[in-house]
Amino acid sequence: MKELKVFLSQPRNTRILLSTVAVYALILPVIEVFQAAYIMGKSSEMIRVLFYQLSVYTSIPFVFLINGFLLRKVRPDLLFILGMILSGVSMLIMTSLPELTNWGLGIAGMLMGVSFGFFWSNRDYLVLVSTNDQNRNYYYGTESFFNTFSNVVVNTTIGLFIVYFTESFKGLENSRGVAYNIIAYSVLVLSVIASIILSKGKFGRPKSPKFIYFKFHKLWYSMLKMAVLKGLVQGFIVTAPSLLIFKFIGNEGALGTVQSVSALITAFLMYFIGRKAKPEHRLLILAFALILFVVGAIFNSVLYNSISVYVFLLCLVIARPLFDIAYFPIQLKVIDYVASAEKRNEYTYICNHEFGLYVGRLIGCGTFIIIAWSISEDTALVFTLPFVTILQALSYFISKKMIKNINS
Repeated sequence: MKELKVFLSQPRNTRILLSTVAVYALILPVIEVFQAAYIMGKSSEMIRVLFYQLSVYTSIPFVFLINGFLLRKVRPDLLFILGMILSGVSMLIMTSLPELTNWGLGIAGMLMGVSFGFFWSNRDYLVLVSTNDQNRNYYYGTESFFNTFSNVVVNTTIGLFIVYFTESFKGLENSRGVAYNIIAYSVLVLSVIASIILSKGKFGRPKSPKFIYFKFHKLWYSMLKMAVLKGLVQGFIVTAPSLLIFKFIGNEGALGTVQSVSALITAFLMYFIGRKAKPEHRLLILAFALILFVVGAIFNSVLYNSISVYVFLLCLVIARPLFDIAYFPIQLKVIDYVASAEKRNEYTYICNHEFGLYVGRLIGCGTFIIIAWSISEDTALVFTLPFVTILQALSYFISKKMIKNINS
């Protein structure tokens, strides 16, 4: 009852956004984890998974640009809804392909990138204008709770469903593909429900139509460095669990079970941290998340067996939401500061930040692909994870300096 009162005390648009992401949280694990598992199950080639991921990431920043122009005429919540609906459509297209050709993967990946572009660009903008520095820890802690909790339910349920459906309907042609088609239709239905909830909010467009600039406040360049470092890990960490699980543990059933280990406890931990943490605690939270990333990656690369995969996933299931609880409020605080200092549209920085992320994702995925092609996929897995997580750890020192400059 007390937590409900805290939720109801939030501004109306904040409540609408949290209600929307609560539903969409049931979709994200499907898009992030099981699409990679679907590709691995169809082709057994890690490089093709990374090729799909690069196709996704390549279209996202350009959609951020297109979205900026559309915001001159269209409300951000409507573009947000477009992104959610397209995610279901994209997954349905990929799971309906009779054969996973490179062209098919590329088109499906770019369409998913378009959905992500509209989703994240407008979600970030709406969070920025609907929250303030004092309630952002609460917002992202609650959002992380929804995302982490859904990992328990969705990963386990879908993993078991795919295995059960495939085994029960062995006589059905392409039974595994049919199972994924059912999941894709479910994603589409949930997207519609989330869209209906979001439509209840009252969101305005940016005041200034101009959002493209090429020179920025020096503090923003530091934020871009953090974006590149985050992108390094983000570009690889989404698909890494699927690749490692298929290599050492087994099928989608194992994937769902492994991803759910400790996630339930983590979900409540994220909510508690977001609820109790103050802005001055963000650096400590960030440091702990970065350490977990590095420890999990190094442990996995040193042992490189089924045990190390479990340890890595245990670290990951805590580190990812913990990192977000710290990173996003820091990012939005910097945007508040530089937008005020430079008197610019806030969307300017949201769009520009995405290009920083893309550079990092390109380096992270590109490193894996180059090593996999020139040496082997095993070498790529062993080397890339520690490489990107150790580099990402530099984010702590950059963020510490930025916060000091803002507060001084």
